[in-house]
Amino acid sequence: MIDWHSHILPGIDDGSGSIEESLALLKMQREQGADTVIATPHFFADDETVDEFLARRQESLDSLLSAARDEIPRIICGAEVKYYPGIGKLESLSKLCIGESNLILLEMPMGKWTEYTVRELTEIAVTHRVRVILAHIDRYLKLESDSVWERLYESGILMQVNASFFNELFTKKKATDMLARGGIHAIGSDCHNLRNRPPRLGKAYELIRKKLGDEFVTQFNEYGYSLLFE
Repeated sequence: MIDWHSHILPGIDDGSGSIEESLALLKMQREQGADTVIATPHFFADDETVDEFLARRQESLDSLLSAARDEIPRIICGAEVKYYPGIGKLESLSKLCIGESNLILLEMPMGKWTEYTVRELTEIAVTHRVRVILAHIDRYLKLESDSVWERLYESGILMQVNASFFNELFTKKKATDMLARGGIHAIGSDCHNLRNRPPRLGKAYELIRKKLGDEFVTQFNEYGYSLLFE
């Protein structure tokens, strides 16, 4: 099982505040069945350069791995890249891809997306030779029209949702329906801390297994690994 969206690297963003907390989060993820965790700390282009971010990310990862004594899930680094108009002109954008893949996780603004935004999303893949994954689209589903989502799907953009989409009473049916028809490509915990945003990926997969079956879960996980390592 892959956790596609997490903030488990210590001291780099609004996620884990310490190595100890990071290790505790990773232990929870492993116990819930995750063998691969994508670390996606926030990247804001107006705060630092890509290279500065990558140096901070590596330092945080090194400190975490050097302190790990127990078995932890495999950590693959990426970023949750904040979208801004003109992001397609950022020459080093592809450096923010997940691991050695061509997948890049973009966080979109809340509120109605402009035609420019939608068009830029579809053009980034061609310009930078990357595959865009939109982060936690469950937050935006009601904000955009069906025609916008159709354009994004048709352009090959991938969709990530948070585990909470499956865990909450009023959205879990919509979540399983979307997953069953292929509208969801990646699921993440979006965990930040132990206090109020711990990983709950295991609970989400319990529902998925119950509603869609073990074979579906196996195929979905295999699809995820193929995206990461193709």
